[in-house]
Amino acid sequence: MKMFIDPPKIYLHKQPVDFRKSINGLSLLVEQDMQQSPFSGALFVFCNRQRTRLKVLYWDSTGFCLWYKRLEKDKFRWPRLMPGKVLSISEQQWHWLLQGIDIQKLTPHQPLQYQSVG
Repeated sequence: MKMFIDPPKIYLHKQPVDFRKSINGLSLLVEQDMQQSPFSGALFVFCNRQRTRLKVLYWDSTGFCLWYKRLEKDKFRWPRLMPGKVLSISEQQWHWLLQGIDIQKLTPHQPLQYQSVG
């Protein structure tokens, strides 16, 4: 199942957040802590301290949406060691994170850009 149709960007708030926060509190975190616009259409992903729950905030042009996931037995492999307090990830990394794969340990091939074959 594809939950989000081509999000322009996906941002992780690396520090755990108080999960009593809902749309208003999380959108303030996006603006003040992450220095982003919550109206951009990007996915803003938050995790609790135990790394067993995720909240995803996004704007769909008519209002805010809040998506919630709770793991029953495992923990999310949250990228705490990567630099910065906000992390921009690819859609592939987002799927890996949801599947329990540690995105810190995966390094895809770097794209190459050539000007000529000769």
